[in-house]
Amino acid sequence: MGKRRRVAERRKTGTAVLGGMIAVVVGGAGFGVYALYGGGAAADEGTATTDHRAVRTDPPTAAEVRTASARFLTAWQQGRVTEAAAATDDSAAATALLTGYSKDAHLKDVKLTAGRATGTKVPFSVKATVSHQGLSKPLAYGSSLTVVRRASDGKPLVDWHASVVQPDLKDGDTLVTGESGTPPVKALDRDGAELTAARYPSLGTVLDGLREKYGKKAGGKAGVELRVVRGKASKAAKLSDKTLMELSKGTPGTVRTTLSPALQAAAEQQVGKRARASVVVLRPSTGEILAVANSGHGFNTAFQGSLAPGSTMKIVTSTMLFEKDLVTPDAQHPCPKTYKLAGWTFHNDADSEIKKGTFKQSFGASCNNAFIDFAPKLSNSDLTKEAQQVYGLGLNNWSVGVPSFDGSVPVQSGAQMGASLIGQGGVRMNPLNMASVAATVRTGVFHQPYLVSPTVDNRTVAKASRTLSSKTQAELKDVMQFTAAYGTAAKAMAGLGPDYGAKTGSAEVDGQEKPNGWFTAYKGDLAAAGVVQAGGHGGDTAGPIVATLLKLGS
Repeated sequence: MGKRRRVAERRKTGTAVLGGMIAVVVGGAGFGVYALYGGGAAADEGTATTDHRAVRTDPPTAAEVRTASARFLTAWQQGRVTEAAAATDDSAAATALLTGYSKDAHLKDVKLTAGRATGTKVPFSVKATVSHQGLSKPLAYGSSLTVVRRASDGKPLVDWHASVVQPDLKDGDTLVTGESGTPPVKALDRDGAELTAARYPSLGTVLDGLREKYGKKAGGKAGVELRVVRGKASKAAKLSDKTLMELSKGTPGTVRTTLSPALQAAAEQQVGKRARASVVVLRPSTGEILAVANSGHGFNTAFQGSLAPGSTMKIVTSTMLFEKDLVTPDAQHPCPKTYKLAGWTFHNDADSEIKKGTFKQSFGASCNNAFIDFAPKLSNSDLTKEAQQVYGLGLNNWSVGVPSFDGSVPVQSGAQMGASLIGQGGVRMNPLNMASVAATVRTGVFHQPYLVSPTVDNRTVAKASRTLSSKTQAELKDVMQFTAAYGTAAKAMAGLGPDYGAKTGSAEVDGQEKPNGWFTAYKGDLAAAGVVQAGGHGGDTAGPIVATLLKLGS
């Protein structure tokens, strides 16, 4: 992507979690300890507010942070729920969750030890006993809280979020101990070996999703466990319930997946080299998912992320242009340095231009304005229809086997429509979606990706309403092969030809110094896509991850 007037990322509210989460750990090491203070306020606690005094808005002082956090932790530890909740800025939500901590989660003998504060943030360790139906086990984990001033009177209080109680909780979630509603599952790779989060850390959320969907169908028997039960907001974000501890093991059923152990291990290794990296590998001829990995393990960005795909979206845009006979790969089509559309001025990367080049050269160089300048010849819904009808995107009907986001290409107008042609505006994708785009180019037919064979539960997979014509498919392969051999993907794809194709992308995000780097490619009967958030250009960041996996699987 080039420099241009930025199109703001539309953020989902709620649970779009992109980082890692604090795992439940045994012990509680690593905390500096200070005493918990009960009752009285410190001498310099918030200034009393009267009609004659201004409400304090400055950050809480160290003494105020110490006192406010101690008041909350002491009351919680001693079971004084009303008092603990009153020490937060949302007493109703705090009361409900802290009451459930003992009554629903059956946690007792709670011991909270505060660590050394960093500014207004206070880490603390939790030790408790889970006790239910004659079974009991010790539980230990770390959490943190932040002290803020209440807007109405400046009083220092704990900034309430469910994650204060347990880091895996999102607001609206609850903790419950009892017989699990869903029996456990033993997930297998395509060769029949067991898949575990210990061996493949990225699969934690995937295994949770498999259990939720197949636990009752796979013939297992439920055990007794402490688990996170998701609330409405988390369910809307397609987050699965999460087991935190088993008091008694259930009998797992068995679910075989399509994952390749070799590719999954390699994918884990590759994303581990970069922060905020995600990748997916598919088999184009069937849609089988062979690997999925994220460097952060708290949210499955590879399947559920909703990010602007940048110039990788030019594959879909080019499909539309070729089908409409608006251009051919070798047609002369200059890429101007700037292009004005509906009051916006769009720029290419580094203000570059291609004065007398072909469309294929502009595709290979990822020259933005060679695409945006077609906007006056298009209707607002053309790109949306292309994505839905040929690539199966944006219809919210994929049935992968675990929760997924199926892409979004909304109908837009004016400058936003122009931006959508280069994968910005309101367009949102994830590596699963973009790997599927490359796979569709490779075969000419959309095969919905899946992690569990549809024959396991006789579910219906999504279909596209039409396929690529042989002419359009050949044109797409031409420009993608050129990009892999001579364009922005050449460095990453070196040595993988000639049966290959690729496209790079860089998506700008407001408030982010570097763009998200994207890369999607195919080689033989493999397709893959990856993103490195805030990493820079896709050819340099996601490209090596994708190319390494294609080389291994070839």
